[in-house]
Amino acid sequence: MATDRPAATWRNWARTESATPRAYETPESLDEIAAVVARASERGLRVKAVGAGHSFSGVAVTDGVLVSLDRFTGIEDVRPTSAGALVTVRAGTRLRDLNRLLWDQGLAVPNLGDIDVQSLAGAMSTGTHGTGARFGGLATVARAATVVLADGSVVHCSPDDHPELYEAARLGLGAVGILATITLECVPAFALHAAEAPGTLHDTLAVLERDRLAVDHFEFYWFPHTDRVLTKRNTRLPADAPGAPVGRVRGFVDDEVLANGMFEVVQRVATRAPATIPRLNEFAARTLSPREFVDRSYRVFASPRRVRFREMEYAVPVGSVTDVLTEIDAWLSRNDFRVAFPVEVRFAAADDVWLSTAHGRDSAYLAVHQYHRREHRAYFDAVEAIARAVDGRPHWGKMHGRSAADLRTTYPRFDDFLAVRDRVDPQRTFANPYLDRVLGP
Repeated sequence: MATDRPAATWRNWARTESATPRAYETPESLDEIAAVVARASERGLRVKAVGAGHSFSGVAVTDGVLVSLDRFTGIEDVRPTSAGALVTVRAGTRLRDLNRLLWDQGLAVPNLGDIDVQSLAGAMSTGTHGTGARFGGLATVARAATVVLADGSVVHCSPDDHPELYEAARLGLGAVGILATITLECVPAFALHAAEAPGTLHDTLAVLERDRLAVDHFEFYWFPHTDRVLTKRNTRLPADAPGAPVGRVRGFVDDEVLANGMFEVVQRVATRAPATIPRLNEFAARTLSPREFVDRSYRVFASPRRVRFREMEYAVPVGSVTDVLTEIDAWLSRNDFRVAFPVEVRFAAADDVWLSTAHGRDSAYLAVHQYHRREHRAYFDAVEAIARAVDGRPHWGKMHGRSAADLRTTYPRFDDFLAVRDRVDPQRTFANPYLDRVLGP
């Protein structure tokens, strides 16, 4: 319930951001969320909602009132449609919990990212996406939302009802209000056939356009300082398709021992002896073996991440992938900078969401990472400059150095978003330093 109690210091998962808010609230109902916001607004306090804290940016930071929706979870309504169902979900619901609840009803989210610990509202508000040339990010399947505005009023919005608020709120960085419920267009539950295989960067790029379009969900990981990659091809199947999931022992070895435990050891060695990184990357890439399995879609999409890191991700026009990777490789060599984390490359269809990184264009996503104990700034700054040269757009929930002045030029509906924000939150109840930087004060 809403308690207006003092809060200890809050930190995000990556330990890149922290806050000591004046109060920490855990409302359990829509009325309580509205009351928290109204009370804070009357006192002139800023308000931010927080989910799992998995954003690397300062999007949830505040010294005012921090509102956790961890007690406002679950599915409120399911309305069958010819294509699946419209499912209304409380905003604090974690994706991993939502996926299981939907599966029990024969449903699924059409596409997901590779992490499932986030809250639904947090993931949607920052532009979380998966991979697939025919699929958009999470915000593209939102069909309606209930939003608590700065004065505590509650507004239901959709393409037919308060359409401009709907457009701003479905990917709004928490800048126009607190998302309380979200209605998603879900599809019948489906399985995925996963095929993972090592390869070379040269061969992967040579047939990239073919694989990007032919495979339902295609992505690859490039190991810097080598020509080695790991490709992942996920093909959609009926929910009851025959096939075996990864065995418990093999899954534990692959996902926990190798992908997390051994990877942590590699990162620690790399931190102490950066000169060994090219050899470590070559060794790691060459130890990869092909793997195929069939499982529920959400189990294939997501994988556990226990090694702590920093991350920046840029969406670039899909045709620029080869040039961007070539430039990154050249910068690393030219500056003798060592990176022990693979570069992740994913894809998404063009969409019409105002602040979506894929707005108006088919996009490729390039994510760069650095172990949390190693210096990342020079690397991230260099990649950012390379991406900006091809009109790249930074992921809102990850690290970047952009500001409103230059972001405005790459988002055609940027000023439309700001107009909605000015109308519904003129006193900037939902602002914070990060939003002041990327949207303007």
